[in-house]
Amino acid sequence: MFNKVYEKIKQFMKENIKYILIFLIGYLVLTYPLPYYIYTGGGTININDRVEVADADDSQGSLHFAYVKELRGNVASFLLAQLMHWDMEKEEEMKLSEDDTSEDIAFRNHIYLENANQTAILLAYSKAGKKAMIKDRHFYVLYVENSDEANLQVGDEIISVDGKQMVDTSTYTDVVAQKEIGEQIEVGIIRDEKEMTVMARVQDIDGKKLTGVSITTIYEYETDPKLELHFKQSESGPSGGLMLTLAIYDKLVAEDITHGKKIVGTGTIASDGTVGEIGGVKYKLQGAVASKADIFLVPAGSNYEEAKAEQEKNHYDIVIQPIATFDEALDFLESLDDNT
Repeated sequence: MFNKVYEKIKQFMKENIKYILIFLIGYLVLTYPLPYYIYTGGGTININDRVEVADADDSQGSLHFAYVKELRGNVASFLLAQLMHWDMEKEEEMKLSEDDTSEDIAFRNHIYLENANQTAILLAYSKAGKKAMIKDRHFYVLYVENSDEANLQVGDEIISVDGKQMVDTSTYTDVVAQKEIGEQIEVGIIRDEKEMTVMARVQDIDGKKLTGVSITTIYEYETDPKLELHFKQSESGPSGGLMLTLAIYDKLVAEDITHGKKIVGTGTIASDGTVGEIGGVKYKLQGAVASKADIFLVPAGSNYEEAKAEQEKNHYDIVIQPIATFDEALDFLESLDDNT
């Protein structure tokens, strides 16, 4: 039986070898990687799937993130982008240094998400009159200018410097300031879940004593009521800050700020409640329309102008509302009623 099957496969391969080779060559050519990131049609994510607050009641409507699909460049996606007029960005434009890798870029984008999340938590709990306190801090290397001198890598968690436990980023900068140019400091880190020690050299960078690294702080909070966020590892970036803040706030207060509407939005959030502009607005609007949203919240300014132009061009049936601050977003939502 096996011999018969083998002979049939062998015969098929012999008769179709030319087509098989053409297919394999075509596949290899089309999937050959190119140094681009390609942005295409967006989608939406129900924030209820990402936010869990103890004893919170569900609203009648829903709040959603808007996102853009990001493709790693290859010959096939590059050709599609040219045909469909998708936006492209060279990989080198996303690098902060020549040593940057795609993994470094992905880590930074994930940290941007974490930063946005912690800002959203503090702002939402503060606005709702609830408690959120820092219970732990983590210090991560976000950027390395000269890895040969620093011996640090993007993603390293710094736990000590010259034997001093990290309390805040000034622990690191104070030690560096006390050194002379060319001296080394001992940096305790966690890399790939292993503790180790590396040596970083103090350098003269633009007339300042530095080691050529940028360090960011990620906080862990203790909240009342208890909050849990459930983001996927593949999700990144700060552009969901506004909507996350609204979603957390909605679960902390008695009133339903959605008024039964499906609300999609985008925009970064600052600690003072300011909403910042983002990229890929037209794709995010497309996702909101495709998901049959009632309202699209978008940062005021050029983002709003771009969204309105897309709406008029494509005759989208959706309310587009410019938002400059968190309070402004609340005022708009509170102005809604079940018949709006």
